[in-house]
Amino acid sequence: MANVWRAWLRAIHRDIGYFAIGFTVIYAVSGIAQNHIGDWGDVSYKASERTFAIDPIGDDVPDGVAIKRVADAAKLGTPTSSLRAGDEIRLGYADNSQVTAIGTQVTVQSRERRAFIGLANWLHKARGKTAWKYVADLYALCLLYLACSGIFMIKGRNGFRWRGAIVIGVGIAVPVLYVAIAGGPGRQATQDPDVVVASPAPASAGSAALPSGIKPLPPDE
Repeated sequence: MANVWRAWLRAIHRDIGYFAIGFTVIYAVSGIAQNHIGDWGDVSYKASERTFAIDPIGDDVPDGVAIKRVADAAKLGTPTSSLRAGDEIRLGYADNSQVTAIGTQVTVQSRERRAFIGLANWLHKARGKTAWKYVADLYALCLLYLACSGIFMIKGRNGFRWRGAIVIGVGIAVPVLYVAIAGGPGRQATQDPDVVVASPAPASAGSAALPSGIKPLPPDE
């Protein structure tokens, strides 16, 4: 009986493992890229810059006409934002491309999403993607099954009771030791330059001091 359910365990483990290969590649590659975004920058896009000249646009040319001339010359489509100040025209686009025209010189700074890593990073962040959120949940459940079923697939000295227990213990010890050494998320938050810690609000006369970051509500009229 034990051999029968172990055979089914291995068969399902095998098929789910095949199914999860594509997801694992996507999440592994994009996870490494996001871990090193401070070292490598945003690798999702390939930045480019080009400069060219256009005919002078006089001050008497209406803003709408002047902006259209620059947009047509840049060949990036319709801008989502525009600004004209003197002889300078700035255009912004939905893909974060920017066009700057000063006098007769136009500079186009564009970003193009990379074929694989750009889409992998986009998929990695499931927030805001209603359908993909549930696909990501399914992949997480597949990983959970692979982890749990792998414990019982092999019996004997190389199974869970000996070698497996030791390796599992090492795998659990790594994050536990890191949390203990790093001091936990509270300490890391104070060291992260991107995290803003609210300073305590000054206590007004006749009111008790409040905890850091908490502001008193105005009195009811």
